[in-house]
Amino acid sequence: MIAKISSSNTLYGALAYNQNKVEADHAKVIFANRMIENPDGSFDIHTCLQSFEPYLLANKRTEKPVLHVSLNPDPQDKLTDEQLSEIAQIYMQKMGYGDQPFIVYKHEDIDRKHIHIVSLRVDETGKKIDHNFEHRRSMDVCRELEQRYNLIPADQKQRQEGAPLKPVNHVSGDVKHQIANVIRPIARNYHFLSLKEYKALLSYYNVGMEEVRGELGGKPYQGIVYFALNENGEKVGTPFKSSLFGKVAGIAALENRIEKSEKTIKEKGLKERSKRVIAAALRTTNTRQEFEKALQKQGMTAIFRTNEEGRIYGATFIDHQQNCVFNGSRLGKDFSANVFNNLFNETANRPVDNHPEQSQTNENHPDNNPPNLPQSPQTPLFSLNSSISFDHPNTDYPTTDTSTGLFSIFSPAASSSDDFEEQALTRRLKKKRKKTINH
Repeated sequence: MIAKISSSNTLYGALAYNQNKVEADHAKVIFANRMIENPDGSFDIHTCLQSFEPYLLANKRTEKPVLHVSLNPDPQDKLTDEQLSEIAQIYMQKMGYGDQPFIVYKHEDIDRKHIHIVSLRVDETGKKIDHNFEHRRSMDVCRELEQRYNLIPADQKQRQEGAPLKPVNHVSGDVKHQIANVIRPIARNYHFLSLKEYKALLSYYNVGMEEVRGELGGKPYQGIVYFALNENGEKVGTPFKSSLFGKVAGIAALENRIEKSEKTIKEKGLKERSKRVIAAALRTTNTRQEFEKALQKQGMTAIFRTNEEGRIYGATFIDHQQNCVFNGSRLGKDFSANVFNNLFNETANRPVDNHPEQSQTNENHPDNNPPNLPQSPQTPLFSLNSSISFDHPNTDYPTTDTSTGLFSIFSPAASSSDDFEEQALTRRLKKKRKKTINH
């Protein structure tokens, strides 16, 4: 889960941002703590301002007393409003804001369902709440919440959403973290129907995997170890236990992923697109090199396993557009290893289909706009981490506050409001400040 924290001097702006989404049916209030409600149980900007007013009147020296938090579970995490409400309360309590007035909004205008929390950094006496080591504490709370609600764990090394997968380079150092940055997103986001297919996918990124079996305390034991591969696909360096990379990399989680993948692949018909692209590439190419290049243009990768004599005994296809992995035989007899061995090793020349208007890889075909697939495939990931900034280019909330001075708190410079209550509250704050200065 990603936690993003912002502090500012614009309370009105933070409330207006969320309330505007509520009025547009893109968000809703799912929890409120020590907040004034309207008679019908609803909330609006003005009642919220009244709830925060005593704390702001007591504030003396804090220049940015407004707290705005965004908590973002992984898109694959399915949480109820009650669970999101609980998560918000636990987070605020553990961060030291549990006794503060705060309001929680659930945003639903994008696929990534998430919550926003608006509160204050000063307590009712005007004293600033301790925020030392806030970043570290926020990350610890997020990890605790992930375990408590069985959420997809954060990958602390993936600092940007959508970061590409990179093959492991065993000579560049920090091999353990390189391997982690491959196996965690792959285990979470790709669909595979066997450990062999998972292993083939990992090998494309220079990561090897082996199952280990034995006895521990008189009981049978089954586990997995990971290691780096060199450019020849050979094991190098020290193997790492799967437990070092979290539950997502262990045998139980992988078996669960296989079970879910079987259902997803069947329901969405994911095999059909892969079969269509492979068949079209076979008709329009003459050699293995041409075939692999044609697949790459369609966002796919072919991995062939050969013996010392060069015979192809295994074929696996990775569809990067659909995040799927298929052994050739799983797609049908026409895509088995023997077929490709006969085509590429025993047939020197085959007729080529030179009629692009009949080919499924022609320019007008909807699948013929693949992602760029260089040696390091650009594969979208869901990474979770905790940061203290709202300025990520992909976020859906406002970034830097441009207003200055404590009394711009209720109305940001970018918006003008002639609301009577807002102006009255601002005047009271100014009057209080003058009295403080005179004394």
